[in-house]
Order: sequence, then C-alpha cells, then structure tokens
Amino acid sequence: MKCVAVVLTWFRSKKVTEAVLEPGREEGVDKGEAEDFIRLYHAENPAAGPAKPRLREVFAEISQTGTYTHTPGELAFGAQVAWRNSSRCIGRLYWKSLRVRDRRHVDTADGVAEECIEHLRVATNKGKIRPTITVFAPDRPGQPAPVIWNDQLIRYAGYRRPDGRVIGDPANVELTASARRLGWRGKGTRFDVLPLVVEAKGVPTMRRLPREVVLEVFLRHPTLPWFAELGLRWHAVPVISNMCLEIGGIRYPCAPFNGWYMGTEIGARNLADADRYDQLPVVARGMGLDMSHDRTLWRDQALVELNVAVLHSFAEDNVTITDHHTEARRFMTHLEKEERNGRVCPADWSWIVPPLSGATTPVFHRYYDDVEMTPAFTRRRRE
Repeated sequence: MKCVAVVLTWFRSKKVTEAVLEPGREEGVDKGEAEDFIRLYHAENPAAGPAKPRLREVFAEISQTGTYTHTPGELAFGAQVAWRNSSRCIGRLYWKSLRVRDRRHVDTADGVAEECIEHLRVATNKGKIRPTITVFAPDRPGQPAPVIWNDQLIRYAGYRRPDGRVIGDPANVELTASARRLGWRGKGTRFDVLPLVVEAKGVPTMRRLPREVVLEVFLRHPTLPWFAELGLRWHAVPVISNMCLEIGGIRYPCAPFNGWYMGTEIGARNLADADRYDQLPVVARGMGLDMSHDRTLWRDQALVELNVAVLHSFAEDNVTITDHHTEARRFMTHLEKEERNGRVCPADWSWIVPPLSGATTPVFHRYYDDVEMTPAFTRRRRE
C-alpha cells in the first residue's frame, strides 16, 4: 500500500483549480490544508467516491464564506485521525473506536456546559469508559468559538494559603482563583471538584458539575490496610478540554475528548509529583521505609505501591484502567499496524515511555518519528 504522504504528493500535482477568496475578507481557511484533508479522507474511505466533486464544493464555500463545513463523516474521520496522530499518546491502538458527538450547532456557554455534562455521562458509562469526543462550533472568520478554561472537565481545586502551602492540587491554583472570582466557593478540601468555566463571546460563565456525573475511585491497597486512611481518590475519566481540534484548516477550539486512564498518570504523576499531591513521602512513612538518604530507594518503593493501589482500586470498582506494561505492548501493536499500512506513526519518546519502570517496557528501546501531522490536537492559541 502506498504511503499516504506519497499519495498526497501525487494528489497535489493534480489540484483542482482554486477560486480566489472574496475581496476584503481578512481571514479564511487555507485551501491547501482543506484539500490535503479532503484527499486524505477520500483516500482512506473509498466508499466516499472521488475527491474532485467534493473539492469543488469546498473551494466554492471557502470563496464565499472564508471557511467550509465538514460533513459528519469527515468530522468523525478527522477526529479519529487526530487521535491517531497524537504523538504524546500511548493509547492509540483503538483510534477507530472514538465516539464522535457532533455538537457543532452549540455555540453558547450554557449549551456547551450542558453538553459537557452529557459527555461525562456518556463517556463514564457506569465505569466502562468509552473513548468520546464532543465537537462544538468551530472558529469562523470574525466569529471565535467558545472555549473551556478547565484543562480537563473534571479537576480538583487548589487553595493557596497565606503561608504559600496549597490545599488540594497545585496545578489548579490559578483556575481555582478564577472560579472563586466568578462566585464559586468550595469546601476547602483536597479533592473539591471545580466547576466548568466556559467562555463564549468573551464572557466567562461558571457551571457546577452534578455529582452524579463525576465518578470517583477511593484508593486502597490490597495488602496495606492503612493506605485507605490516607483519604486519596481520583476521578474515573480524563476528559481533555483545553486543546484545539484542527481538521483541514478548520479549528475547533472547544472539543473535549477522553480515553481511559493508564495507572501511572494518576499514581506516578498526579499523586506522586512533588509539585502536585506529593504523596511519596506520606506513603513511604506509612511503609516504615528508611528515608535517610536516596540510596535506600524509598521513593521507588513508595511509587510502586502507590501505583499498585491505583490499579487495585479501579479494578475493585469495575472502572476501566490500564497498566503501563499492557499499554506499551498495545502501542507496539499499533505502531506495527501503522507501518504495515504505509503510514508514519508520530511519537514523542519522552511521553510514550511510562514514568514508572520505563526500561522494562518495549517502547523504551527504540526511537520514533516525532513529526507534526494533521488532523491534530494542538495547544489552543489564546487570541
């Protein structure tokens, strides 16, 4: 099978004649980006027929309006391929399973918040997590789309005390302060769920998440009874909400999406990092480890048991999660499939290798093509 890059090069040599954008229009979709995507869609979806008629429609619409509208099939394919192209994600084997909720007609803050709540309900699925994306209105010339301030739909508050200490998650101190300025008041605990803050037409609106859509797992350990007394917990679904979905020159700045957790995201980062919940010293003291110097490897021992607790607790509660050894093997399967299909599989080594026992996983022992490809999830640009 020909490499998609080669196919696109061939297609570019046979471009449809492009119309000129209406005089006076200051911004608009790049027709080259639109053409590349439409040709990619038709190349990978033969049932859609030849690309040329669709390209005529797209170019005409761009000439008239500065942008164009994806068909439902193009939108779904674009979102799935954006996941396939995500160089920092190890869990791409199931990219075709991404459920796409087309909500492009929604462009108000209240509407976005309501659909985000429904996204959580659908994606959580009583613990059997479903990979899901909800795509809201795109940016249009002179009409910026709504955006979500939260980097994930579910985040825990971080309260900075006068002495500099933080109660809760230090990563969310700024968002917590913004929510409080908008009138939100939390209980002041380590795990207060923050409200959603949605900005539409330049105005931020706050919305509390109903408790019934926030599934949390309370952490305990299979052999350390005292672990449950630490009062640790984490939410079940990681819904990324601060990235922009870019498909064929069209930007969807509001497109929250999720897979399911790999245990190390919680146990080796969120709860373990010194600038997050910093629980390794707490766990080590509970285990009675010698913390007098680094050579005792007390951090390593505590880190393993913290991750054991995360995986054990999710499994006991029947909530979908994966471990880093399993996911590393799945990624290698994905990589092999992509190579067999003649596609480049972009990967950032520093993100693909797990933050726990990296050298014991197959993803550690090779290099990858860390290239930028589209469609893609990109860091949202604040205008």
